[in-house]
Amino acid sequence: MGIPVIAITMGDPSGVGPEIIVKSLMDPEIYTKCRPIVIGDRTVLEKAKHVTDSKLEIHTVASVKDAKFEFGSIDLLDLNKVSETIEWGKVTAEAGDAAFEYLKAAIELANNHEIQGICTAPLNKEALHKAGHIYPGHTEILAELTGTSDYAMMLTAPGLRVIHVTTHMGLIDAINKIDPERQEAVIRLADETLKKAGIKNPRIGVCGINPHAGENGLFGYGEEEEKIVPAVKKAKEAGINVEGPLPADTLFFRARRGDFDIVVAQYHDQGHGPIKVLGIEDGVNITVGLPIIRTSVDHGTAFDIAGKNIAKEDSLKSALNAAIGLAPSN
Repeated sequence: MGIPVIAITMGDPSGVGPEIIVKSLMDPEIYTKCRPIVIGDRTVLEKAKHVTDSKLEIHTVASVKDAKFEFGSIDLLDLNKVSETIEWGKVTAEAGDAAFEYLKAAIELANNHEIQGICTAPLNKEALHKAGHIYPGHTEILAELTGTSDYAMMLTAPGLRVIHVTTHMGLIDAINKIDPERQEAVIRLADETLKKAGIKNPRIGVCGINPHAGENGLFGYGEEEEKIVPAVKKAKEAGINVEGPLPADTLFFRARRGDFDIVVAQYHDQGHGPIKVLGIEDGVNITVGLPIIRTSVDHGTAFDIAGKNIAKEDSLKSALNAAIGLAPSN
């Protein structure tokens, strides 16, 4: 059995994705752990090489089987989706469509078992929407194109794992969207994911929605009792080691201290904030519940620094390592 083939999608070609890909693949250690293949555009990758002053060669391939997987060259599946006039740091439909097509191609390769995992560079939601692809982000595209209904976003940073009940929606919409069924599904996904990662009896802490988890009805309108308590009860009855709802402001501290293996966050900022405080450059985004392995950086396209050789590759390398750890060998 060989080491896994991991597809790295370029993300929005006007963002920092191309340059952090080049920087990551300048590390020879990557090639000892996986066989990376980039899905994107040669035009953009050449520009990223110039920006980063990289001596790596670009080896364009028509299929995965044509790749060399040798340090010193980047195997690139060139989809040729953007023109040479594309600029760094610009929101365009052209770039948004390209980012979608890169991901779609990677999903097809994964569905066909030609690759063992996908690691995604960031896309830009505004550009994605300009191109007519109306999705909140990578996660929802992956779910739709793999026919997955029960899925969730999991973020990791040094010392902390967080899984989300809701993600990219307004706070009022998120609270309305939360129900016991979704809550239980996410608790189960957390349990299953960590067990697959080798944690025999994962300790799961569930955040409340309101301050102090409602404090017995003092805050809010009974959301914890209605939306969280029934799910936690059912999960416990199924043998899952779960506790909650707990006050979010202390739960993250307790998880970081080691009391819990993962935190269930109820909405986007509740979970993203602590992860990014701990280390946005080391954060990894993992979509759980999919039939394929997908990890990603935990930062955006950073248009303000794109093409300036400022962006650090740490998060992408962490995401690659996470994909390698989760992926089966081939």
